[in-house]
Amino acid sequence: MDHQSKALTLPIARFAVGSIIFFLVAWMAGAEPDCPPPLPKDTLPAELALNAIPSGLAPVRVVPDDNRLLPERVELGRRLFFDPLLSADGSVACASCHDPQRGFASAAPRAVGIHGKVGTRNAPSLLNRAYGRTFFWDGRTATLESQAIEPIVNPVELGSQISDVLAKLAGNAKYRQAFAKAYDGGVTAENLGRALAAFERVLLSGDSQVDRFQAGHASALTDSQRRGLWIYESRGSCWRCHRGQNYSDEEFHNTGVAALQLQPDPGRFTVTHDEADRGKFKTPSLRGVSRTGPYMHDGSLATLRDVVEFYNRGGGKNPRLDPLIRPLDLTPQEFDSLVDFLKALDGSELTR
Repeated sequence: MDHQSKALTLPIARFAVGSIIFFLVAWMAGAEPDCPPPLPKDTLPAELALNAIPSGLAPVRVVPDDNRLLPERVELGRRLFFDPLLSADGSVACASCHDPQRGFASAAPRAVGIHGKVGTRNAPSLLNRAYGRTFFWDGRTATLESQAIEPIVNPVELGSQISDVLAKLAGNAKYRQAFAKAYDGGVTAENLGRALAAFERVLLSGDSQVDRFQAGHASALTDSQRRGLWIYESRGSCWRCHRGQNYSDEEFHNTGVAALQLQPDPGRFTVTHDEADRGKFKTPSLRGVSRTGPYMHDGSLATLRDVVEFYNRGGGKNPRLDPLIRPLDLTPQEFDSLVDFLKALDGSELTR
């Protein structure tokens, strides 16, 4: 390479590196890079099991009488879930933040929506939300049907107007036929929410190594995973919040995540306006948890080991810290065992 080529190449390389650094810094700071995430593909089986419940889960899901699980409803919701038509500019879909390959969560610390806008919270997994009592990190909706509509009209997520979405759906002959087949009334906002909710109710994860062990198959867990189970149920006290068949109490707790920021997320307080709820967030299920990182409401913890270390320190100290959160004094080997146990909660999901 001659001197002139070297002189030209060096500034270009510096510019490229500088651009990458600028993008990363802007992204971490919550800026809008104006590039939506790629659309995930529908990698699910051709036919979804509507009534089969994996072992380890409660045999009955919460299903409203006016939205019983029927093949035509689930199939319509599935199509809508992956269709960028629901976004204002056709660039993002529900699956953009709830990727099947990521346990129906997102690899981004905070949800990235239309025009690359970065939200304030991590996109939670949709696995087993059929067993939920409230939805979103702050529990602001009581049904999957009402939950399904909010991201569509959120200006940072899909950025649409419901009237525009309904017009596009009504103008599509295949969607008109599918809605008419699935619901009385055809294309309506209520039926849009119902269809998406019907699809979400079949996104179940169970039949994990832990479920098989608890069913009497002693060899289902390794020695390390069994030690992790013991820690989970004893010294770690993890079960106090992550309990039941879905490993969530469906309640809200202040664990101190980001509590000392200059303007911390108020969490559940935005719904109840009760000061006792400031900084409280929904307990997520641990089903499929190894695939749904990064973790916490703000995506601030990248790995399961980071999560264990956070709780081992006793969470984030603040005046409203939940009294259940205390230092655990675990050893590095116990860290590893607890993480191994959490990975053993991965189940037979639809993408496998």
